[in-house]
Amino acid sequence: MYRLNQKDFLNFRATKEVKINEYLKECGVSSRLIRKSVNSGSIYLNGKSVKTNKRIKLNDIVSLRFEDEVPNGKIENKNLDILYEDEDLILINKEPFMVTHTAKDDSEGTLLNYLCGYFKENNINRKVRFINRLDRDTSGIVVVSKNSFSQDKISREFKESVEKKYLAICEGTFKEKEGIIDAPIAKSEDNIKREINYVIGKKSLTSYKVLREYKNMSLVMLTLHTGRTHQIRVHLSYIGHPILGDSLYGKRSELINRQALHSYSLKLKLPRNNKEIEIFAKVPGDFHFFPALY
Repeated sequence: MYRLNQKDFLNFRATKEVKINEYLKECGVSSRLIRKSVNSGSIYLNGKSVKTNKRIKLNDIVSLRFEDEVPNGKIENKNLDILYEDEDLILINKEPFMVTHTAKDDSEGTLLNYLCGYFKENNINRKVRFINRLDRDTSGIVVVSKNSFSQDKISREFKESVEKKYLAICEGTFKEKEGIIDAPIAKSEDNIKREINYVIGKKSLTSYKVLREYKNMSLVMLTLHTGRTHQIRVHLSYIGHPILGDSLYGKRSELINRQALHSYSLKLKLPRNNKEIEIFAKVPGDFHFFPALY
């Protein structure tokens, strides 16, 4: 009999008499994960492995065991700015100039590698599962799942119900200090940039609010209502206020050597108990040229 710890097990106390698989589905476990757990013998009833889809009784403990996994990246060590952590999630304040995920030209020094090192150091025998990713030059909150259950659940909610706010320092001052940018985004011909395209573009919605103005610059709070690649950068450039330092959608700046964009806050529900939390990431030091921030 296993000790049903929260790190290795997902535990539910039965509130009705139904079959195990049906109850797990009602608790938010995906059909794919249930099938995988059945095939690997990872479903437990009152601490004992069960091979069949038994009918459970009131107050029975139904558990799903997370299998140990090998790291999915090179193990490197670095002190990370951890904003929140529990058995399912870890939220990191990513520093600028750090690639989120290993790519062909970025096999070292990535957030993936550093998280693999953190997982190993803390005996978390799981793959690193990114819920969201940020551009190399964008700083702020990255959400990482420690298991397939939380990955499935948070990923489904991330596009619609998770509130995502960004801070950006933009060129110029806004005539309208608050508004919504509703403009569809598509890939451009070079397959790198994105552009506004009312024919083939996908619906893209960003709301903004100017917080402060300083020397022909504006500090803007943005809320993402859709999750298109480069959405904020494209939308702000489209309305004539590109992000300061954004060489792809605007121009370089002597004040900052990247786009001045920071993933500032996230409001989400924890996967096991649906408790809502709101996490904030400290503004990075290279925003210092905008004194009203400090």
